[in-house]
Amino acid sequence: MRIPFPVAALLAGASVLALAGCTQAAEPSTPAETSDNAFTLYSGRDEALIQPLIDQFEEQSGISVEVRYGNTAELGALLLEEGDATPAQVFLAQDAGALGALANADLFATLPAATTDAAPAGFTSTDDTWVGVTGRARVITYDSEAMSAADVPTSVDAFTDPAWSGKFGIAPTNASFQAFVTAYRVLNGEAAADEWVKAVAANNPVIFDNNRAILAAVNDGVIEAGLINHYYWFAQAAETGEANMRAQLSYPEAGDAGSIVNVTGAGLLAGAAEDADALEFIDYLVGAEAQQYFVDETFEYPLIDGIDAPVGLPALDSLVNPDLDLADLDTLEDTQTLLGKHGLI
Repeated sequence: MRIPFPVAALLAGASVLALAGCTQAAEPSTPAETSDNAFTLYSGRDEALIQPLIDQFEEQSGISVEVRYGNTAELGALLLEEGDATPAQVFLAQDAGALGALANADLFATLPAATTDAAPAGFTSTDDTWVGVTGRARVITYDSEAMSAADVPTSVDAFTDPAWSGKFGIAPTNASFQAFVTAYRVLNGEAAADEWVKAVAANNPVIFDNNRAILAAVNDGVIEAGLINHYYWFAQAAETGEANMRAQLSYPEAGDAGSIVNVTGAGLLAGAAEDADALEFIDYLVGAEAQQYFVDETFEYPLIDGIDAPVGLPALDSLVNPDLDLADLDTLEDTQTLLGKHGLI
């Protein structure tokens, strides 16, 4: 069954900072031992993307999953507020930054090595507190009727140029955008990130709630470009046909903050350290069946060996920034403060 995310639970980014110090450290977990054939999942991933896979898991395992959906950042803040009293056993997040923030607050149990070893180093936690599930590349989507591929910026720094004023879209409240800004801070320093956010905010960006809305606006010719995750384009192209896509994709140059490959990931809450049902679900997410589902249905990069990426995607290792450790994307509250400082959230 699905539990709607209550409006009252939407918490500002500042609450993350305020509450982070209030949680209790989790003891290292032992292998999961208990089972009641049910657990509660907080999902920062869209219901349309993940619920079919959850239904599949329930049917095959006989385990009932109660799901609370919401924005990844909002659910992360809610988990910090709930602390040890949370009803959640598993957190499925849209980006590594939110997972890292909760790990830093000692809200996660330690996962078995057999679980975390499923994902390669660089796409999972460094301390076994969460495991990477899928990879998603940050890209620029552009209006192919307004510009050629050669005219598309190779760096996100271009969007501070007045020539782009009012012509590009961003989704500042979206977890993936916030993770990208966090990566910009990590790679380029706090001063440079502050200047970038300030200049972008002053350049009249068109604000959207999510990546899907940005893609639709580019495809309709409303704006000329936008910053999104790659898989939204592939999903729409599969539905409408690539020949009907006015919006096209461009990958920023390797090393640019805009070219990061982030991950979705899952963590086991500290209070569920011995919950066999919750751990079975996490293992399912990094198993072959679920990984193939993500390739076929959501067009994301699989993270386990033996599963090919969706056709048309660049090789994953060609996009990875060697100077960025996803574990460093854990200062989500600082990014939210920066975006708020310049009026973007």
